[in-house]
Formats: sequence, C-alpha cells, structure tokens
Amino acid sequence: MALACRKAKELGYPHEVWTTGLLARHAREHGPAEGHSCLSRLAQGTVCKILDAQEVKPHKVRYYLERRDPEFKAKMAQVLCVYRKVNVLKKAAAMAAKKNKTPSEAVTVISYDEKPGIQAIATIAQDLPPEPGVHPTFTREFEYKRHGTVSLLAGIDLVTGKVHALVKDRHRSREFIDFLKLVDAAYPTHTAIRLILDNHSARISKETNAWLAARPGRFEFTFTPTHGSWLNLVEGFFSKLARSVLRHIRVASKQELKDRIMAAMDHFNDNPVVHSWSYKLKKAA
Repeated sequence: MALACRKAKELGYPHEVWTTGLLARHAREHGPAEGHSCLSRLAQGTVCKILDAQEVKPHKVRYYLERRDPEFKAKMAQVLCVYRKVNVLKKAAAMAAKKNKTPSEAVTVISYDEKPGIQAIATIAQDLPPEPGVHPTFTREFEYKRHGTVSLLAGIDLVTGKVHALVKDRHRSREFIDFLKLVDAAYPTHTAIRLILDNHSARISKETNAWLAARPGRFEFTFTPTHGSWLNLVEGFFSKLARSVLRHIRVASKQELKDRIMAAMDHFNDNPVVHSWSYKLKKAA
C-alpha cells in the first residue's frame, strides 16, 4: 500500500502512474531486500485484491480544482444571491402568466461562457451504417482531416431558458462585444441585463469597457471566483451540448460546423429548458 501511494516515477520508472503489473513486479524485485521475503512470489491478482480491499486505485487520476481565489466565498455568495433573485423573477413571471398579464421586463439574468477549441474534423471515407449480423454501430475510417477550430459564445436566459449564441473563429474582446450586441438587441431598451461570467480578460478589456460605457446601466456583470466555473449554470448546458451534438461530429468544412452548432441552438430554443441552481448554500461552501 505504501508503494501504491507513491508515484512510479519517484522510484525511477518512466510511468506517470502505476499499472498493477508494474507494481507487482517492483514488489517482487525489491520486497525481499526490504525484509519481506513473501513478496518474491507476489502475483498481480493478489495486488489487485489488496488495492480493492483498501479502495485505492493508483492506476487512475482524478482531477480537482484548488481554491486559489482569496475572495472565493464572497464571490460565490454574490453568484448565489443572483440565483436567488432569478427564483424571484421566475415566480413573478409565473404569477403574471396565471393572471394573463405581461411579465415584467425590468431585469433579466444570463449565464454566459465560451466553449473554445471545437474541432472541425472531416472524414476521408464514408461512414458505414449499422448492419445486422455484421457490425451493430456506425463504422468510421480511422483517418481524418482537420479544418481548424471554432469557439461557441453562449448565454442562457435563466428566466425563460432561451439560448443566445454566436459561433466565431476566436473569442477575443471583439467577439465578446458581438455577443453583448446580440443580447442588447434581444431585449427592450429599459431591461437591465445581468450576466454571470468568468474572469476572462475580454470582460474587462479597454475595448469592452469603452463599449459598455456608451450604454450606462444596461449591463451588470457578476463574476464567478477563480476556479469556480462550476458555479456558472451554462456549464451544464455545454456538457449537454458536448454529449448530444458535438460527440463524434464530423463535418466537411468549418462553416458546416458553425451551421450545425447554430442549428442545435435553434433546436434547443424550440423547447427551452429553464436551468435552476439546485445545490444548497451549505453544500456549495
């Protein structure tokens, strides 16, 4: 167990993590010299049983996010406060609908982020459809051709569920401003637009600040803490998009990828899903 809780590279191996075979071999070769003669006959299967009994998996790596932001809790509280206000807006919209009245458009809240590096990959041969008794899945030629990457800039209206989106080649300040222009045109001029977003430099660049200064009171930003992207509800939408649309996607050109992503946005907006913060404050902390 002591060996399993150390990295293989610390003991002179090129491996980043252990394999059970390597761990067993190392124990057989070095165990007897350390006074454990029984290890000279150690089998790989025995190593697996020992590790399973202690629920240790040295052949796997799990990732975590270190909280490096000294103001993490304060910023998290600000984001959660916005989500509470969203619940108030939803209830007010529901009450207005029951009374056949137009919901108030004084404020709206949008959860925003970018999904960069979406690859435009083309096949070099036709996919083969499933064939009973031959192969049960679509079958694809291993080789492919790259056409570059695109970035999806998307925000979800947390009250209505509508997705606002642009697909661009990059995600600099000018692309972020293009998204703000899109949102600006989507709501009445008297509506205050509140965005929940991360700390990308494009949010506070000179170009962005100059554009915002010409529209005082129109936009308000609430920033998630550093390494706190999980607090942004749009991340769940990106996960759904990756699983249902982008997984295994193949296109003939970068433009086709852009068109298909925007078609997916239209598909989601046909039946908008209202996203809600479901974790309690104690759990989030």
